[in-house]
Amino acid sequence: MKPIYVTSPSLPPLAEFIPYLEKIWESKWLTNNGQFHQQFEAALADYLGVKYLSFFTNGMIALQTGMQALRITGEVITTPFTFVATTHAIHLNGCTPVFGDIEPDTFTLDPDKVESLITPRTTAIMPVHVYGNPCQHEKLKKIADTYGLKLFYDAAHVFGVKQDGVSVANWGDLSMLSFHATKVFNTLEGGALVTNDAILKKRIDFLRNFGFQDEVTVIAPGSNGKVDEVRSAYGLIQLKYVDAEIAKRQMVAEFYREHLQNVPGISILYDLPGVRHNYGYFPVLVDAEAYGMTRDDLYEKFKANGIFARRYFYPLCSEFPTYRGLPSALPGNLPIAEKTAQEVLCLPIFAGLTACDMQKIVELMHSEMVR
Repeated sequence: MKPIYVTSPSLPPLAEFIPYLEKIWESKWLTNNGQFHQQFEAALADYLGVKYLSFFTNGMIALQTGMQALRITGEVITTPFTFVATTHAIHLNGCTPVFGDIEPDTFTLDPDKVESLITPRTTAIMPVHVYGNPCQHEKLKKIADTYGLKLFYDAAHVFGVKQDGVSVANWGDLSMLSFHATKVFNTLEGGALVTNDAILKKRIDFLRNFGFQDEVTVIAPGSNGKVDEVRSAYGLIQLKYVDAEIAKRQMVAEFYREHLQNVPGISILYDLPGVRHNYGYFPVLVDAEAYGMTRDDLYEKFKANGIFARRYFYPLCSEFPTYRGLPSALPGNLPIAEKTAQEVLCLPIFAGLTACDMQKIVELMHSEMVR
């Protein structure tokens, strides 16, 4: 029996990739802002509808570089319900993460819980568009503007997501995108920073290349976030197929919604009004009392049947040893995030998921219902 994983990367046709590789082999220009890197960065900005975009070797380096470019210090208000890279980037930049609770319907940082967390040491807010659900940007922006804080979005989940026809990646002082192999759009590994500020874009590009402004001038201690020509060429091809990828994922999401909407104890998410989603994830919440078994029991049942769902995000970042001693991380301070982390399970969703696979998944979930 072939296992069914929570995701499977979509790859471009190999025949289309080979001519690009031949050009790279011929030129021997492998990295350092080559022609395919430049072409991909421009094509990606155009596809996403953003003004300035800097392509990075991965999202983590992009997050750290973005914080450095914005000169963020002190305390950063963020969410505990995210992949640990969000919190690590704050910590590794010498800042202190301050955790705020999440909204129960979107799992994003609750703006109404942010203001009480602001102290004289607070310099930024780093929300996360969880599962591709856009944060309440206008509320967060108002808070950031009122207190003079930077607003830096971890937008790893929102490739191609639009609200009212506008790319969510345009929000804030900066947004970070991830192109990891598990994402809707991948460049094997990769990430990007998006901004509407030309000066900030230039600073980011310097910091992405060790801080070099020119051959002899280093403006600041930068890192190496550059991307090679192979992944840049791969990304150019991937862009041609990403809309089809999203459309296929949407079909999977619609199948799940149709077949799980009446299962007692299983809560599912629906598309938000005015939002063009990318269907990167399909989370469900398991109410153990109403469903008849816990989330973890269902998780193990899936595994026993060759289905590898994931408990995104469990445990919370606030529960990891490095962060659990922080005042904002103490038990009881984040009740909605804590409850969600105990109930959430992300079902397999990717373009290659077959009707037979989907049927097997929903039948297993129905078979655990209390009769």
